[in-house]
Amino acid sequence: MNPIVRRELLEALRMRKVVALQLGLALACALLVLARWPTEGSVDLGGVRALQVVRVFGYGLLAAILLLVPAFPATTLVREKMKGTLALLLNSPMPPWSIYLGKLGGVLGFTLILLMMTAPAAAACHTLGGGTTARGGIAALYGVLFLAAVQLSTLALLVSCLARSTDTALRTTYALVLAVCVLTLAPYELLRGQSDVAAQLASWLRCLSPLPALMELLGQGDVGSHGMLNQGSAIGRYFLLASITSLACAVFTISRLNHKLLDRARSAGVMTQDRSTLARLARRLFFLVDPQRRSGSMTLWINPVMVKEFRSRRFGRSHWTLRLIAVCAILSLGLSYIAASGVLGWGVEIIGGALVLLQIALLILFSPSLAAGLVSAERESGTWQLLRMTPLSSGKILRGKLLSVAWPLLLLLCATLPGYIAMIASRPTLLHQVQRVVICLVVTGVFAVLVSAAASTLFRSTATATTASYLTLLAVCVAPLLVWLGREAPFGHTTVRSALIVNPVAAALQAADTPGFVEYELLPANWWIIGSACVVLLVLLRVRAWQLYRPE
Repeated sequence: MNPIVRRELLEALRMRKVVALQLGLALACALLVLARWPTEGSVDLGGVRALQVVRVFGYGLLAAILLLVPAFPATTLVREKMKGTLALLLNSPMPPWSIYLGKLGGVLGFTLILLMMTAPAAAACHTLGGGTTARGGIAALYGVLFLAAVQLSTLALLVSCLARSTDTALRTTYALVLAVCVLTLAPYELLRGQSDVAAQLASWLRCLSPLPALMELLGQGDVGSHGMLNQGSAIGRYFLLASITSLACAVFTISRLNHKLLDRARSAGVMTQDRSTLARLARRLFFLVDPQRRSGSMTLWINPVMVKEFRSRRFGRSHWTLRLIAVCAILSLGLSYIAASGVLGWGVEIIGGALVLLQIALLILFSPSLAAGLVSAERESGTWQLLRMTPLSSGKILRGKLLSVAWPLLLLLCATLPGYIAMIASRPTLLHQVQRVVICLVVTGVFAVLVSAAASTLFRSTATATTASYLTLLAVCVAPLLVWLGREAPFGHTTVRSALIVNPVAAALQAADTPGFVEYELLPANWWIIGSACVVLLVLLRVRAWQLYRPE
């Protein structure tokens, strides 16, 4: 047996939170089946109830794989580099492909254990008849889920091989997971009904995501089918494309596993003032704010901790933030133009829902990467002791760190507002609706920042804090949507509303009058719930900052 597989599995299984995760997933699946188990001696001979349970069961397992599996391989190689143990592995008799297979085998072994924990619930679904009503049965469902785990694990190992820090690896990995599983569906939706080459390519591209294959497997057609038939099997295409991409990621990662990985030189860079006049003029044209420009002196009324975060955090002062803001502004204006022109037949409600999902995705993606290392990174590197020696109070340190995260997120939210402005200009009656949506987004942003900052004070490791932040946000913002997928079958209206009332994403979609969410009255109850949670998190942050600031 590969010794790395044994070490990785034992290291993961000995953690208490991993054991709690396994038991929690098995318990959730068991409760889902028990909720729809036939009572009073009646059995659904048609298998409709069993298929309803299998659908929610399959979507829940896919969500668990998308949220939990990438975190482990995304940090495994970068942690070895930071600890200095990767050099020992490369100098061992094991070839690079054996090291890679050991890392991949440890992740897949953990995934197999998670899937085995849900096997009793799957067997109960099969007994109810879900294995015969779903296309391919339970075995095909587990096959798609395991292939999705392989696809995401190889992608995460590639990112871990190229990243320089754990938070960068986690942020990049979850961004790629979002792009592979969600964004690949957009071109197919835009070109649906056409038969040119671009439409065929989009039809193949959307099969790179496991979601169309899973929906076809569970008998729900395809993503956004709108009653139209699709040519080609999404399941077969997904098995082909996922296998090819996994193999390509594995080959590239193995080729990078050598001593050159440890000897990468970093560019010293050139300051803008040292460049030629033509180069400086070009940078003024391309950059609104030059990231290589020497910073000016700091005024007395500005929080020094906030300035320190901006000047020391690579992501916070990078010009890629400005490019991201520009891309978001262009996307929001493009969606509003589609709604106004009616080119694709989309209504304002669908476009508003797309804008809400774009903003929520940005908040969930960037909030943990910015806020999860506010305190944990200082404690991990030992610089928290230096902050404690300054004359700054714990409250001022906490305010500076929170403001350093709030400003970039505020810019991201403002970048998507032009789309709403264009929609209000074309239809002034949408002003009240847009105001409600903006309030929901602001509340969601505050909640995301406070959750990530609280995790930063509770965990010493930045990687652990970032992972906990992602899992918490996705559990609050994504998990209730699984109940919404099973609305009226197997969950009733009251159950779905109870699950969605704590979800800020569903509240924003309901405020935008998105189809499927209009019938659930979630506001202003959601504002009170999320606002109360923010107050509790703020108190927790203040208490933890005071505890960490005290002399040891």
